[in-house]
Amino acid sequence: MKLHELKPRPGSKKPRKRVGRGISAGQGKTAGRGTKGEGARAGTGGHLYRQGGNLPFYRRLPFKRGFTNINRVSWTELNLERLAGFKANSEVTPETLVEAGILRSAKGPIVLLGQGDVKVALKVKVHRATKSARAKIEAAGGQVELLEG
Repeated sequence: MKLHELKPRPGSKKPRKRVGRGISAGQGKTAGRGTKGEGARAGTGGHLYRQGGNLPFYRRLPFKRGFTNINRVSWTELNLERLAGFKANSEVTPETLVEAGILRSAKGPIVLLGQGDVKVALKVKVHRATKSARAKIEAAGGQVELLEG
Protein backbone atom coordinates (compact mmCIF):
# COMPACT_ATOMS: atom_id res chain seq x y z
CA MET A 1 0.00 0.00 0.00
CA LYS A 2 1.23 3.44 -0.93
CA LEU A 3 0.29 6.92 0.30
CA HIS A 4 -1.68 7.74 -2.84
CA GLU A 5 -3.80 4.59 -2.35
CA LEU A 6 -5.06 5.61 1.12
CA LYS A 7 -8.76 6.48 1.30
CA PRO A 8 -11.13 7.18 4.20
CA ARG A 9 -13.46 4.37 5.25
CA PRO A 10 -16.76 4.26 3.35
CA GLY A 11 -19.42 6.34 5.12
CA SER A 12 -16.96 8.27 7.31
CA LYS A 13 -17.00 11.38 5.10
CA LYS A 14 -20.36 13.00 4.39
CA PRO A 15 -21.06 16.15 2.41
CA ARG A 16 -22.00 19.26 4.43
CA LYS A 17 -25.76 19.79 4.86
CA ARG A 18 -26.74 22.97 3.00
CA VAL A 19 -29.45 24.54 5.16
CA GLY A 20 -31.75 27.40 4.25
CA ARG A 21 -31.82 26.72 0.50
CA GLY A 22 -35.55 26.37 -0.14
CA ILE A 23 -38.33 24.04 1.02
CA SER A 24 -37.57 21.25 -1.44
CA ALA A 25 -34.07 20.81 0.02
CA GLY A 26 -35.54 19.54 3.32
CA GLN A 27 -33.82 22.15 5.53
CA GLY A 28 -35.40 25.32 4.16
CA LYS A 29 -37.25 28.22 5.81
CA THR A 30 -36.13 27.97 9.47
CA ALA A 31 -33.09 25.84 8.54
CA GLY A 32 -33.47 23.37 11.42
CA ARG A 33 -33.55 26.10 14.09
CA GLY A 34 -37.26 25.87 14.94
CA THR A 35 -39.41 28.95 15.24
CA LYS A 36 -38.60 31.94 17.46
CA GLY A 37 -36.69 31.84 20.72
CA GLU A 38 -33.05 32.27 21.57
CA GLY A 39 -31.90 29.31 19.47
CA ALA A 40 -33.50 30.72 16.33
CA ARG A 41 -31.52 33.95 16.48
CA ALA A 42 -28.00 34.59 15.25
CA GLY A 43 -25.32 34.70 17.96
CA THR A 44 -27.16 32.34 20.31
CA GLY A 45 -26.39 31.37 23.85
CA GLY A 46 -25.21 34.53 25.57
CA HIS A 47 -22.03 34.13 27.56
CA LEU A 48 -20.55 30.82 28.67
CA TYR A 49 -22.00 30.62 32.22
CA ARG A 50 -25.46 32.01 31.47
CA GLN A 51 -28.26 29.72 32.67
CA GLY A 52 -31.38 31.50 31.51
CA GLY A 53 -32.34 33.22 34.75
CA ASN A 54 -31.15 30.52 37.16
CA LEU A 55 -28.37 31.34 39.59
CA PRO A 56 -25.21 30.33 37.67
CA PHE A 57 -23.58 27.07 38.71
CA TYR A 58 -20.28 28.68 39.71
CA ARG A 59 -22.15 31.02 42.10
CA ARG A 60 -24.07 28.14 43.70
CA LEU A 61 -20.89 26.40 44.88
CA PRO A 62 -19.98 27.35 48.46
CA PHE A 63 -16.48 25.88 48.54
CA LYS A 64 -14.79 28.04 45.92
CA ARG A 65 -13.22 30.53 48.30
CA GLY A 66 -9.54 31.37 48.69
CA PHE A 67 -6.76 28.88 47.94
CA THR A 68 -4.56 26.27 49.62
CA ASN A 69 -0.91 27.20 49.96
CA ILE A 70 1.07 24.09 49.00
CA ASN A 71 4.28 25.51 50.50
CA ARG A 72 2.79 26.04 53.98
CA VAL A 73 5.06 24.87 56.82
CA SER A 74 3.22 23.29 59.74
CA TRP A 75 5.21 23.62 62.98
CA THR A 76 4.89 21.10 65.80
CA GLU A 77 4.55 23.06 69.04
CA LEU A 78 6.19 21.63 72.16
CA ASN A 79 5.94 23.21 75.62
CA LEU A 80 8.64 22.86 78.28
CA GLU A 81 6.26 21.09 80.66
CA ARG A 82 6.24 18.08 78.27
CA LEU A 83 9.99 17.58 78.86
CA ALA A 84 9.52 16.79 82.58
CA GLY A 85 9.98 13.01 82.06
CA PHE A 86 13.55 13.26 80.75
CA LYS A 87 16.48 12.50 83.05
CA ALA A 88 19.24 15.01 83.80
CA ASN A 89 21.87 15.62 81.09
CA SER A 90 19.85 13.64 78.51
CA GLU A 91 19.69 14.71 74.88
CA VAL A 92 16.25 15.70 73.59
CA THR A 93 15.94 15.33 69.79
CA PRO A 94 12.91 14.79 67.53
CA GLU A 95 13.71 11.04 67.50
CA THR A 96 13.86 10.76 71.32
CA LEU A 97 10.58 12.71 71.57
CA VAL A 98 8.92 10.14 69.29
CA GLU A 99 10.37 7.25 71.34
CA ALA A 100 9.07 8.86 74.55
CA GLY A 101 5.57 9.10 73.00
CA ILE A 102 5.46 12.90 73.14
CA LEU A 103 5.37 13.33 69.35
CA ARG A 104 3.76 11.11 66.71
CA SER A 105 6.29 11.82 63.98
CA ALA A 106 9.73 13.44 63.72
CA LYS A 107 9.09 14.72 60.18
CA GLY A 108 8.00 18.37 60.56
CA PRO A 109 9.93 21.21 62.20
CA ILE A 110 9.54 21.59 65.97
CA VAL A 111 9.23 24.85 67.91
CA LEU A 112 9.91 24.89 71.66
CA LEU A 113 7.55 27.13 73.67
CA GLY A 114 8.13 28.45 77.17
CA GLN A 115 5.05 27.24 79.07
CA GLY A 116 6.04 25.26 82.18
CA ASP A 117 9.35 24.82 83.99
CA VAL A 118 12.44 22.61 83.63
CA LYS A 119 14.04 21.24 86.80
CA VAL A 120 16.99 19.32 85.26
CA ALA A 121 19.71 20.21 82.74
CA LEU A 122 18.79 19.03 79.23
CA LYS A 123 20.50 19.28 75.87
CA VAL A 124 17.59 20.15 73.56
CA LYS A 125 17.84 19.98 69.74
CA VAL A 126 14.87 21.62 68.00
CA HIS A 127 14.32 23.74 64.88
CA ARG A 128 13.21 26.86 66.75
CA ALA A 129 12.87 28.00 70.37
CA THR A 130 11.28 31.05 71.99
CA LYS A 131 13.38 33.38 74.14
CA SER A 132 11.56 32.35 77.33
CA ALA A 133 12.04 28.62 76.64
CA ARG A 134 15.74 29.11 75.92
CA ALA A 135 16.16 31.19 79.10
CA LYS A 136 14.46 28.57 81.31
CA ILE A 137 16.55 25.69 79.92
CA GLU A 138 19.82 27.63 80.31
CA ALA A 139 18.82 28.67 83.85
CA ALA A 140 18.46 24.96 84.71
CA GLY A 141 21.97 24.32 83.37
CA GLY A 142 21.03 22.93 79.97
CA GLN A 143 21.53 24.19 76.43
CA VAL A 144 19.45 24.63 73.26
CA GLU A 145 20.82 23.73 69.84
CA LEU A 146 18.94 24.72 66.69
CA LEU A 147 18.59 22.17 63.88
CA GLU A 148 18.73 23.08 60.19
CA GLY A 149 15.70 22.76 57.88
